[in-house]
Amino acid sequence: MSEKKPSVHYINYLELDKILNAQHPISGEGKEAAHDEMFFIIIHQTYELWFKQIIHEIGSIMNLFKQEKINEENIGIIVSRIERVNKILNVLVQQIDVLETMTSADFLDFRHHLSPASGFQSHQFRKLELMLGLKIKDRHQLGGCPYHNEFEGAKKKEILTLEDSESLFKLVEKWLERIPFLNMKGFDFIEKYETVVNEMMNKESSNIKNSPLLSDDDKALRIRMIEENRKYFERVFDENIHQKAIENGETSLSYKATMSALLINLYREQPILHLPSKFLKNLVELDHQIASWRFRHVQMVEKTLGQKIGTGGSSGQGYLKKTVDQHKLFTDIANISTLMISRSYAPELPKNVKEQLGFNFTDKWR
Repeated sequence: MSEKKPSVHYINYLELDKILNAQHPISGEGKEAAHDEMFFIIIHQTYELWFKQIIHEIGSIMNLFKQEKINEENIGIIVSRIERVNKILNVLVQQIDVLETMTSADFLDFRHHLSPASGFQSHQFRKLELMLGLKIKDRHQLGGCPYHNEFEGAKKKEILTLEDSESLFKLVEKWLERIPFLNMKGFDFIEKYETVVNEMMNKESSNIKNSPLLSDDDKALRIRMIEENRKYFERVFDENIHQKAIENGETSLSYKATMSALLINLYREQPILHLPSKFLKNLVELDHQIASWRFRHVQMVEKTLGQKIGTGGSSGQGYLKKTVDQHKLFTDIANISTLMISRSYAPELPKNVKEQLGFNFTDKWR
């Protein structure tokens, strides 16, 4: 007779004894600890628990993208998981409201005990950044020193391994490059797109030149703006120009991936492109949520510490400010909006192409 499995208890299942006994304020030194140190510890432990869940979700998304074939069902799973990540990140941003209930005086009661500990030493957050695609060459370095010097042993080894591993950014790029919609039978998207963009810009220039409501100076200014936009579009029309932009560090996403992302966004109402469009939108949202979290962190540090040096030796809010924009990862996806055109100018899809995009795509439609 098999041994009866013990029943699961809430406290044991969640290992609450371990979690609830993992807060050890160090400011007491034989006397009562600073009141807000317990609050400070719990806030940051909560962040780390959420980081663990985000890493779990991003890891599962990456595994799905590593598959040889990514069907519509998998895209649906990916969308639901990245939406969850964004909801969690929103909670992390809002959690700063809670942290801001601690005043500067409250923090200074125990801050001197924390050095050289710093949020910069969060192994999980560095791991998350690497999984998303923030490699050492793209980072704002702290004091010119490699960030992985903050870690030792297995944690440092894991960080260095992730530096050399494929990131979510690269996996998404490869997925976009594989999407077979750019040159379907009877429809060359890039050629059609270039034609309508040139028509659109020529019409805008003509309308400005012939407008009786604009002065000559206004006309000249607006024409210059259109010509600047035309230069930006030239990168889309010419793969060689786009490649040079990558080499110069002006963009990161490959030409084919960029054009696929543009097509997905331009025809997002087509059934088969709806979920891919939703995924790309959520990638941009993820970038914005992390940037919002960094920015709110900067504001909180400014209000709490002013220009004080960080406990880990950084320049404090000065270092944090530089990471807000520099550490964005999916800017190229966000910039697809620059290339969007109105529905009235969008190349019309032939009937056979609409049918191909209407439900499921198979190789026979190539």
